[in-house]
Amino acid sequence: TLSSSSAASDVYKRQGDEMKISDNTIGILRNFSDINANILFNPGSTLQTMSTMRNIMAKADVEENFESEFGVYDLPEFLRALDSFQQPVLNFNGSANLKIKDEKSSLSARYAFADKSTLRYPTKTISMPDKTVAFTLKNSDYESVKKLYTNLSLPDIAFKGEKGKIKLVALDKKNSNSNESSVDIGETDLEFTAYIKAENMKIIPGDYDVALSKAKIAHFINKKVKVQYWIALEADSTF
Repeated sequence: TLSSSSAASDVYKRQGDEMKISDNTIGILRNFSDINANILFNPGSTLQTMSTMRNIMAKADVEENFESEFGVYDLPEFLRALDSFQQPVLNFNGSANLKIKDEKSSLSARYAFADKSTLRYPTKTISMPDKTVAFTLKNSDYESVKKLYTNLSLPDIAFKGEKGKIKLVALDKKNSNSNESSVDIGETDLEFTAYIKAENMKIIPGDYDVALSKAKIAHFINKKVKVQYWIALEADSTF
């Protein structure tokens, strides 16, 4: 579970070329690995990723400050490697690899970086062209619908504005007679239907400020953790 602040034991530390990574950042990286197995770490404290289909982009501000650029081709593998240590410490050995060692034992491993040319990563941040609709999505509302679209194998979700209400709906938009689940999440005087593939909702749990654009983009900003997502709306969305 991610939180907006870390305990003292989790705070980023660097001594020389050694680095510890907070539990919060590990959680963000796990989430990003669901979006894309590749990641390019850039100098600074911002992490970004983009799906191979370019329909999901995510950005997070973390407490660590990475001093150099390095690429990881298989992020799930990298995270599994970190999990193999009780208290992993990263030691950067230059541009080719890093050494992972354990504060509690003599265990160590060398992890090779990936060539940048083999990675799929975002080269710029998306600017929302407009905010046609804006509302708050509570985690409890989303999780209740998520449980149903998972259990009922529903492939789509929709944010719908109708009769003064904003609804979150789980459905199969290709089958009008399919199972369906919905919950009221806000109020609006607009009529709209914004479709997203359920499989593209790769967001960490939490409450979100959400903006929907006529340009067929949805923007999710977590209200506690410094992470945000841009997810493409389906072409048949209407405003």
